[in-house]
Amino acid sequence: MAKTKVEAELDQPDEQLDRAIEELRGVLKEEEKRPGAAFRGSANSNVIMNIPVEVQIVLGSTEMPVSELMALQKGSTVALNRRIGEPVDVVVNGRKIARGEITVLESDPSRFGIRLTEIIAGTKEA
Repeated sequence: MAKTKVEAELDQPDEQLDRAIEELRGVLKEEEKRPGAAFRGSANSNVIMNIPVEVQIVLGSTEMPVSELMALQKGSTVALNRRIGEPVDVVVNGRKIARGEITVLESDPSRFGIRLTEIIAGTKEA
């Protein structure tokens, strides 16, 4: 049985994510336009805004054979594909959304964070 265009598009995980993001944006835009509706105060937007997402900061990566992986021990150093000063990737639910630089928090110098330097625009339109 032949798939429709919509079914074929939805077979791809990135396409599904893109479509869901665009639908959420549409809902949020409509919510903002409603007369007398406080965007942050409405029940619908609260449900959406409270959805947890996984955020990762990726310093770099590397490839190695299993034999090298198995030889790692305490004190081993793993070289990454990035150099000091290069931007790190901000990944949300498996998708790169931004780049940034590592910074020390002014409020707590014992911790560090990320200062966003670039927001990556979606490459696929719904």
